[in-house]
Amino acid sequence: MSDSKVPYFHIDAFTNRPLAGNQAAVMLLEAWPDDATLAAIGAENMFAETAFLVPDHTGAADFELRWFTPAVEVAMCGHATLASGHVVLLQDPMRGRVTFRTRKAGILEVARDADGYVLSLPAVLTTPRSFDAAVPLMGAPVPVEVWQAPGYNLFVYASAADVLALAPDFKALAALGEDQFIATALGAGHPSAADVVSRVFVPGGGIDEDAATGSAHAALTPLWAEKLGQVRFAGHQASARGADFACRLEGDRVLLGGGCVTVAEGLFRLP
Repeated sequence: MSDSKVPYFHIDAFTNRPLAGNQAAVMLLEAWPDDATLAAIGAENMFAETAFLVPDHTGAADFELRWFTPAVEVAMCGHATLASGHVVLLQDPMRGRVTFRTRKAGILEVARDADGYVLSLPAVLTTPRSFDAAVPLMGAPVPVEVWQAPGYNLFVYASAADVLALAPDFKALAALGEDQFIATALGAGHPSAADVVSRVFVPGGGIDEDAATGSAHAALTPLWAEKLGQVRFAGHQASARGADFACRLEGDRVLLGGGCVTVAEGLFRLP
């Protein structure tokens, strides 16, 4: 694949306006280059995620999909999957949905919706635990609950103001591994008017604070659906860029509604 030129897209996901939500690079490949090249491109792009798509010839899905941060390959990424769906569906206006076969998250789907798109992810079920090593690293105040699943640490705070006040020790959190550290609370009093607010930190994966994290909402949605007593709610990720999620729990799947905006497109020269 030396000196190949491949289609390249810069997408803002989980937003309806440019320069908000979370940035993703989406690259359409004909075949997989070696992993070192994929990792180097992820580092070159310096987005939270670069999504790589290859046509799936197994028949299981439309495309194979992998995601790389500037530092690591991840097991599941929501915003870059939404961005990938946006790219594919824009190229074929008659197409209603697209499926992606992933290596660790199964088959994911993006479908058109009246307000943008709906992303289907596997629900991540957390259980109440303690994480005394991480709690002080999140910064004051102290959470009222801690919930965990492999790769996910959810800290529930008393208020949205508590979530906004956090100033984590990113270097110390990174030493705990590549897990997500997710701060969340009811949205009461937050300007977004969302039911639930969150912030997401993944310093061990090369992202101190993520702008919009679909995979985190795969864990937040089952937790808050139970707490709220309703399977639908509005979520807002209170990052500097801000992002909005229409969250729905449907069996063992989480459906996340949101928009995407194409910021730039062109050709990427593979080394």
